[in-house]
Amino acid sequence: MIEPGPREECGVFGIYAPGHNVSKTTFFALYALQHRGQEGAGIVTCDGARAAQHKNVGLVSQVFNEENLKPLQGHLAVGHTRYSTTGSNHVRNLQPVCIETMSGPLAVAHNGNLVNTTALRNALMERGVGLSSSTDSEVLTQILAAPPDVWSSNLPAEEDRWVTSIRALMSVAEGAYSLAVLTRNAIYAVRDPRGIRPLSLAEFETGWAVASETCAFSTIGAKPIREMKPGEIVRIDKNGLTSFEGVPPKRKALCVFEYVYLARPDSVIEEKSVHGVRFEMGRRLADEAPAEADIVIGVPDSATVAAQGFADRTGIPFADGLVKNRYIGRTFIEPDDHVRKMGVGLKYNPLPHVLKDKRVVMVDDSIVRGNTAGPLVALLRSAGAKEVHVRVASPPVRHPCFLGVDMASQEKLIAYRLKVDRIRSHIGADSLAYLSEDGMLDIVKSGDEDRRGHCSACFSGVYPLTVPDDLFGEKTKQKLEAVWATPSKVTI
Repeated sequence: MIEPGPREECGVFGIYAPGHNVSKTTFFALYALQHRGQEGAGIVTCDGARAAQHKNVGLVSQVFNEENLKPLQGHLAVGHTRYSTTGSNHVRNLQPVCIETMSGPLAVAHNGNLVNTTALRNALMERGVGLSSSTDSEVLTQILAAPPDVWSSNLPAEEDRWVTSIRALMSVAEGAYSLAVLTRNAIYAVRDPRGIRPLSLAEFETGWAVASETCAFSTIGAKPIREMKPGEIVRIDKNGLTSFEGVPPKRKALCVFEYVYLARPDSVIEEKSVHGVRFEMGRRLADEAPAEADIVIGVPDSATVAAQGFADRTGIPFADGLVKNRYIGRTFIEPDDHVRKMGVGLKYNPLPHVLKDKRVVMVDDSIVRGNTAGPLVALLRSAGAKEVHVRVASPPVRHPCFLGVDMASQEKLIAYRLKVDRIRSHIGADSLAYLSEDGMLDIVKSGDEDRRGHCSACFSGVYPLTVPDDLFGEKTKQKLEAVWATPSKVTI
């Protein structure tokens, strides 16, 4: 079967807009964030008293229609589009997680992944809290619902009960979390102290919005204001935007894979155009690993911009050599054995009139498991390509991610098992080269900032926080999902 590539963790959205149809606006925002997760979607709204919700497995356009959006009334909403990182793809694991509390409804949309989920689960269950799913997002929600002093007695007193609760959560949660939180009267935006996952704020007609990526704002006609700061809490209510320090920020560690693959090219992250960064990665790749060729092609769609940068730098003409079926992987109908054996031919079709008798540079954004690159090279040769030189606009992926991107266990990463020349032989390319880690980090850094301001653990193996040993290996997911796992205790 086709290698799915790194999965795009999740997309979150929140809006406060009195007098506006927030459910439809949230639907369109999630549609813009669909690339971040195609397994399920959900929306929760609130009118200041009661919450209404709808969520299901499938694409945003499959989950929602006029009929099920109509009951979602109110002036506050949070939405989520999901790829399962912690917790299987089951309806009970869909977000936003919504519960009733003594302070009214509480709904949480979460992008990221915690590394101490099982310890937090045990701490909750020892206090008699029942859990109905295997997600770290439900754990976050239940911690928020508990009285804040359950988790920490060293928090500053706040008039706002939810700010205190969010601070309590941030004091015990370890890992990546960008949150959109709905309460009876406000939306809260929360970003972990390392800023691992992106989260931005925008102004919207009668109110304000928060989203994983700025591409959602342009879709709904909102004006971006700024990014959330690491460790920050922002309350959005009738008084506008109010900022609080949740926990002191730590060394920034934005996931560099947002630039490489995850984010939409029309998004802006750290005041940088994702499209512009990918173009520069392609140019830097050309400097580091040029090739003698007749045309440059990209593996659509995520590597197209890097391929254009490579072509721009080398002067080799850019061409469309592969056509992608953009709907593959977004169906619930499993292919039969015959279709499965066709491999990448189900997802990509070559253009023989472009490729025949040409020396081709094929630029890809990354090689993870290595299941796609080889069939793609063979596909180009079958269409008449004389030579195929593979260039990758990121370093070799040698280490797993535990912070919200499902790449694979370490044993399944081809660059962990094989050296570059062995990978070249494995995929059947005439040559293979990757962008260096230094080259990548030079491009994404801002001004004179320390290049360590980004998490590149999937390339370097240097994680921005301590990862428990039991998360490494083939049984990572099973351990995270085990309800009665017994890791080290959380001190409360």
